[in-house]
Amino acid sequence: MTALPQSLGPQKPGILVAVVGPSGVGKDSLIGGARSELAASPDVRFARRMITRPADEAGENHMPVSSGDFGQLEKAGAFAVSWDAHGLKYGVPATVLDDLAAGRIVVVNGSRSALDRFQAVFPRLVVVNVTASRDVLAVRLAARGRESREDIEARLSRAVEPLPESFNTVTIDNSGSLETAVRTLVTLLQDLQQQTA
Repeated sequence: MTALPQSLGPQKPGILVAVVGPSGVGKDSLIGGARSELAASPDVRFARRMITRPADEAGENHMPVSSGDFGQLEKAGAFAVSWDAHGLKYGVPATVLDDLAAGRIVVVNGSRSALDRFQAVFPRLVVVNVTASRDVLAVRLAARGRESREDIEARLSRAVEPLPESFNTVTIDNSGSLETAVRTLVTLLQDLQQQTA
């Protein structure tokens, strides 16, 4: 069992759980599995990001938005956190702040490059760092058929970069069965609920 992160302190009642990891590691599948398992739990919410890319049935269940609309939403304060990565813009809706104020656990697909922004906005932040072996990642990335061999090699090189120790991090290895990894995430979320009770 993955260890429960250190006590998150009394700053705010809710806890933001940012799931991060390299492409191909299975973040979307892991989040989707946990969402299904916890569908009946009113205290755990799964936030949908807004992204400047079309909806993709095989990928993340995000809210697609044009670059122009994204900019207007950003100026209007519609996002709790926003960032750029891989030529796209990403935003976590500001409504998550209401859920956190109500003492809920909010799970969101995050980004390693934006964790400093997450930490500045969400004092009670837990980072779930999803990993998988290099061989597993290589197979998954190749199966997607989106990138050249050179692009895949570059992604694999970035995948091994460690997260700074300043974050309250729990690591889940998704090299094996998805069911096992989902169960680990669900157990973590249930344990975190005890800190918001």
